[in-house]
Amino acid sequence: MKYLVIILFLAGLSVLCFAQQTICGSITHDQMQREYILYVPASYTGDTPVPLVLNYHGFGEYAYDQMVERDFRSIADSAGFILVHPQGALFQGSTHWNVGGCCVGSNIDDVGFTEALIDSLSAEFNIDPDRVFSTGMSNGGFMSFLLASQLSERIAAIASVTGSMTPETYNNSYPQHPIPILQMHGTSDSIVPYNGILWAESIDDVLQYWVDYNNCNATPTITALPDLDPNDGSTVELHVYDEGDNGVSVVHYKIIGAGHTWPGNSGANRDIDASEEIWNFFSRYDINGLIIPVGIEDSNEITSVGFELFHNYPNPFNPETTIYYSLKENSQVTLNVYNIKGQLMKILVNESKPAGEHTVIWEGRDDKGKPVSSGVYFYKLKAGNDEKIKKMVLLK
Repeated sequence: MKYLVIILFLAGLSVLCFAQQTICGSITHDQMQREYILYVPASYTGDTPVPLVLNYHGFGEYAYDQMVERDFRSIADSAGFILVHPQGALFQGSTHWNVGGCCVGSNIDDVGFTEALIDSLSAEFNIDPDRVFSTGMSNGGFMSFLLASQLSERIAAIASVTGSMTPETYNNSYPQHPIPILQMHGTSDSIVPYNGILWAESIDDVLQYWVDYNNCNATPTITALPDLDPNDGSTVELHVYDEGDNGVSVVHYKIIGAGHTWPGNSGANRDIDASEEIWNFFSRYDINGLIIPVGIEDSNEITSVGFELFHNYPNPFNPETTIYYSLKENSQVTLNVYNIKGQLMKILVNESKPAGEHTVIWEGRDDKGKPVSSGVYFYKLKAGNDEKIKKMVLLK
């Protein structure tokens, strides 16, 4: 009966996936047909390499669930990365990723499937091999940790939401390079308990493993994020272990009072948007570590980069943050900061700039030099006909 459900599910995908940017595909691995849903942004031309984000569903779920309920598609449109949602195989009647733990007894090679999937997509699309990232919910978060542990030569960074490391992954981990790690977890998670269970390591132990491996600062910087929705029953602490080898960090969003949920969804914590924060994190790295070191000088060198507005760093920040952007050609540039009401707070740039990469520092002051209050702000870059906008948080 379960196989019939899977067949009907895949048949449904053929109807859902008629849009130009959404592709339902499959590859054969270990003599099994393995499915996935691919999302290609309209901006993709194939002329330049683009990042690839693997987004894994939870136990008993499907690729379509992950695509719709933990959605990165609008972010992919803006940032220009290709997004793939792999489909787990059946184990005792439920879809799963074979990470050990509660899936002991499965003979599915999901690490091999992932590597084959990356190879297949790279043969069809212009994928940047240095910018392949993995994220996922619950069992999909466990899968991302497994990839960091056993396929690190292909993975630049990972993010886990409500997942952990199984004892099998923890005890058989052999990463090949420093790996940026992001973990989001609710302290009241009853499915994957924060303090661990027989088949899942505690979140503190997982963080400590990667802090030690990456040689990060042993003591985190802890910031209480604004409680933007007092009615969601939870608050967020941001724990950052930075200054690791190759500039990598281990970042933990500790969601106090939340359960087994993806932040930003209805009924979950709504102080942060998990998808936005994950891409914010991924966008800073490639497989060699930090892409744009903090504090680099404004460059007048003409490069082959395109128009891009990067996430500021640090974010949240106090008292100042650095904004990075790149131009594909010499342009008249404006870079402005707005408050949550859309009111102009600060003109950071209003002049002609050459092609290449640039930085500007905002010290949390308005155009009159007066310190602004804590809260959410937006910064908007415009150069010719191109424009982009991103969000940042000032804490005091």
